[in-house]
Amino acid sequence: MPKITINNKEIEFEEGTTVLQACELAGAEIPRFCYHEKLSIAGNCRMCLVEMEKSPKPIASCAMPAADGMKIKTNTAFVEKARKGVMEFLLANHPLDCPVCDQGGECDLQDQSLFYGFDSSRYTENKRQVKEKYMGPLIKTQMTRCIHCTRCIRFATEVAGIPELGAIGRGEDMEITTYLEKSMESELSANVIDLCPVGALTSRPYAFEARPWDLKKTETIDVMDAVGSNIRVDTYGWEVKRILPRINEDINEEWISDKTRYACDGLLKQRLDTPYLRENGRLIKTSWDKALKILINKFKLLNPNEIGGLIGDLADLEMIYSFKLFFETCIGSKNIECRQDRTYINPYERINYIFNSTINGIEDSDFILLVGTNPRLEATILNARIRKAYIKNKLKIFSIGDPGDLTYPYQKLEANTNTIKEIVAGSHEISNKIKKSKKPIVIIGESALHGKKGQYIFETLKNFLLINNFIKKDWNALNVLTQHASRVGAMDIGAYSINEEENFSFFDKLDNDELKFIYLLGADNFNFEKKDKFVVYQGSHGDKGAEMADIVLPGAAYTEKNGLFVNLEGKLQTAYKASYPPGDAREDWIIFKNLANMMKKPFGFNNIKQLHELIKKKMQTRLNFKEGKNNKIEFIDDNILVKPIDYYYTNSIARSSKIMSECRQISKKFLFTGIEKIN
Repeated sequence: MPKITINNKEIEFEEGTTVLQACELAGAEIPRFCYHEKLSIAGNCRMCLVEMEKSPKPIASCAMPAADGMKIKTNTAFVEKARKGVMEFLLANHPLDCPVCDQGGECDLQDQSLFYGFDSSRYTENKRQVKEKYMGPLIKTQMTRCIHCTRCIRFATEVAGIPELGAIGRGEDMEITTYLEKSMESELSANVIDLCPVGALTSRPYAFEARPWDLKKTETIDVMDAVGSNIRVDTYGWEVKRILPRINEDINEEWISDKTRYACDGLLKQRLDTPYLRENGRLIKTSWDKALKILINKFKLLNPNEIGGLIGDLADLEMIYSFKLFFETCIGSKNIECRQDRTYINPYERINYIFNSTINGIEDSDFILLVGTNPRLEATILNARIRKAYIKNKLKIFSIGDPGDLTYPYQKLEANTNTIKEIVAGSHEISNKIKKSKKPIVIIGESALHGKKGQYIFETLKNFLLINNFIKKDWNALNVLTQHASRVGAMDIGAYSINEEENFSFFDKLDNDELKFIYLLGADNFNFEKKDKFVVYQGSHGDKGAEMADIVLPGAAYTEKNGLFVNLEGKLQTAYKASYPPGDAREDWIIFKNLANMMKKPFGFNNIKQLHELIKKKMQTRLNFKEGKNNKIEFIDDNILVKPIDYYYTNSIARSSKIMSECRQISKKFLFTGIEKIN
């Protein structure tokens, strides 16, 4: 390997490494503003200047490729003078408004000016002033602070895939702006706030809410989709003030979606903080004791087969396991279901319902086939990985079904099950492309798994991949793109009602009016005709489920309890408690434990630690790889449509969020504007 000498210390480096990266390997700190590991090199700020032997001028280490035999120094008087000159130049037009800047305490310019800058300036000219730009309800601008690092432009173009930011003017007149000063449309747009090193772009909803040293920081997991992005929840007292990304290279890298970041204000609104009982058509407040006693008496009046339970999209494993245990041991019912959308599942192997290629594995793929899915709205972070793979590998992406605008080019195939039949038979051009690929990826969305065609689509594609040796231990091309945070965990625990003769036993009983009692565990996205059914809703928000309920039991939101979640690729992650449930609300597994004790059928655990041990033991049977079976399925001729998603209103927390409501209105406004222009 080639070698480079940095501050008289010789180190080895890989080809393609820059001088800045080599300096970091040697343990030398290099200041920077424009350079970022996930973005292309710009070389704008010149803050990373270092001294190179035989060079009369300092070099920008971020843009200089490291070469064998180079001798670099990062701590000489020559380098110090160069950096101070650059810092003085950067501050020449900066407003120096740190006391009223939301970036204060987390500002790269603030930190680096302390260590690398002067305490005075030689510039006497008037500072320039830049008009503020409109970038939507999420991003607040103070463009006079901008130092033209272009991180935001490069992120929007390269990572988000929507080139909606750019620079106009030259030199001192240069300004960063959206092209027509409209709201940013990307679902990843607010990541530019984290990237901005100077406070030119800050969070509009968080503006003047708190200082970073006032906040308690809790590392946890996001539940707005099934990706399981790693996040940090910042709270002031018990109130969630903001959500920021945590670095996890295997899942979300260092990005999060706008919904993940800003739906948190929904945690404060429309909350259930006390039990409710419906009397004379109205929900009135009641006590826990009275509500649970009425509930238990109702159980006694009904046959166990007439009682059904439905699990919502944001449920953690503790909720699901205790709910299932309560139904089986206390009620004697097996009518539990986790699918509010009635999609087809094959629960007999774990590979049938997870994203087997893994999110990180997308970058290694050389062919992607989308089947009835829109990754941009269903799993925004996963979609960013597909774009990254497209840029990195120049791979071809095909889609059966029309997902609309994605952030990368793709070729649409005929949206019909006949296309899949032709691919499997080898008469379609895609068939040979898959066979010639080394690491293909087939992503099946929930839209493709609806109805009778779902079984044909899934089993046929799985058998095709098995026959062609693409389902194996080192690479599994079969992927199901789940949209809900609770789905994979619920499948692992066995919270579904299915058998080989009757695929939708729970739903058949519901449709045939055999279920007289429905227990909704945070299930707000399920539509059914209530008629004379008795409905119990247990959840954190007064959403759709609570509106039809006869008894409402207040639960805790995901930031208000410790919980286990399994993301779409099957990784078990822990969400940690950042705040407390409001009023008399309780953690959900405690509600079921209290119910079991009142029914004199106590659970086999007394605390959360024992519950976790039981959950992990239950899941262990699913974790081992198992060879799939070659199932023969009859052909069903049907269209494969990508169902539209109301992106900003996918769950009860998002629907309660004022910020998500504003984003939704703006997105619809632009949609209608576009339609009018087309017409």
